[in-house]
Amino acid sequence: MTKETPFSSEKVITQHISEADLKTYFVGFDINDSNERFYRWDHLIDILQSVIPEFAFGFHDGTDTDNTKLTKTLREAAKSIYRIKEFEESRQIYEADGKIDDNVEEKYLRRGEFGELILHLLLRDFHDTVPLLSKIYFKDAYGSTVHGFDAVHIQPKTKTIWLGESKLYVDGKNGIKALIKDIKDHFKKNYLDDEFAIISKKIKPYDNIPKKDYWLDLMNERTKLSDLLDSITIPLVCTYTSNNFTEYDDETIQEFIDEYEKEVRGLKQYFDQNNDHPLKTNLNVILLLFPVQCKNELVKRMHKKLYHLQAI
Repeated sequence: MTKETPFSSEKVITQHISEADLKTYFVGFDINDSNERFYRWDHLIDILQSVIPEFAFGFHDGTDTDNTKLTKTLREAAKSIYRIKEFEESRQIYEADGKIDDNVEEKYLRRGEFGELILHLLLRDFHDTVPLLSKIYFKDAYGSTVHGFDAVHIQPKTKTIWLGESKLYVDGKNGIKALIKDIKDHFKKNYLDDEFAIISKKIKPYDNIPKKDYWLDLMNERTKLSDLLDSITIPLVCTYTSNNFTEYDDETIQEFIDEYEKEVRGLKQYFDQNNDHPLKTNLNVILLLFPVQCKNELVKRMHKKLYHLQAI
């Protein structure tokens, strides 16, 4: 029997490569009643929509399945996301049929408004993690702009904390460059201590966090850096535009598979060759690559769906 995942995204998202330091994913194609092939945008957007309550409010508030409460939760989750000014600014750009390329100056727009949502989904459904906190739910700790790690999850069975970073780019190589910069900026003792101090303060009131005392002890500033890094997994997700999903309309044919694998393994090689973090041999990094048909189309469709959810 197939294990049930929180969001059942495996019905839409295929994990193609699963190695210790590389996981790759894609959404494929289907046919309509006229036997015409199409990319499964609607199914992907529906899956991402289902993640929004837990992503916005946290694991402790986002798991109620009562239909009446779920509708209200979806509406409030959408509103909470658009209280962050970068999300609202991005929505306005896409509503005007604009496109955000990889060179825009605003850090949050360059990173990709829904990259964190995709990271959350992949960790929950494919890596058996539990969110330790939601940054959007706790955004008051950071001010109007949300900083820090893009995902803070735990894996109770392995007693590891997962500190994720995400990028949503037009060009995959640009996304990889940005991820390399993130791990250089974030995985050093002072930064970790500062972030863990905020996280610890926010999770203390919640009693439903598995092994909470263990995580609080691990995040203590007196923990040795070597011991800390042994207990941290770093998932780095890059969602990007791939021409393979325009040149092909069938993910099962060998030509597509060959080109897909060539592309993602090329990006993994680029990451390995350019990751010059001084502690890289101590970092347990997993590169998650998720090429899509069009990054801008993905964001535009998500904004359309999410913005209208506020009115349901």
